[in-house]
Amino acid sequence: QVQLVESGGGLVQAGGSLRLSCAASGGTFCNYVMAWFRQAPGKEREFVAAISLRGGSTYYTDDVKGRFTISRDNAKNTMYLKMNSLKSKYPAVYYCAADSNGGGWVPGPYGYDMDSWGEGTLVTVSS
Repeated sequence: QVQLVESGGGLVQAGGSLRLSCAASGGTFCNYVMAWFRQAPGKEREFVAAISLRGGSTYYTDDVKGRFTISRDNAKNTMYLKMNSLKSKYPAVYYCAADSNGGGWVPGPYGYDMDSWGEGTLVTVSS
């Protein structure tokens, strides 16, 4: 199993930017598809972005296309999410997750099929 730790969350003004990081340990990082999810108070966890094993392919939910960029550095066992033009007035906890099979970030009958999750980092946008 791989262990994941997020960092980089905080309070940012509307229109501002943050970069989240996800540090992985205890597994072979390059064997995992990686993804970011977020969850707002009273809402279900939702997919944000995913990236293939070597970073050649990326996927985004429509709401963040053009504003967020997911990336990874396999030499550092780290994944990133650069968030620009932040606009939500609701706080959300952003989670990173790892998937050894692929496709786990697509919601199924029992939710997302990821192998491992981080504890999350809180992002709050002020107006």
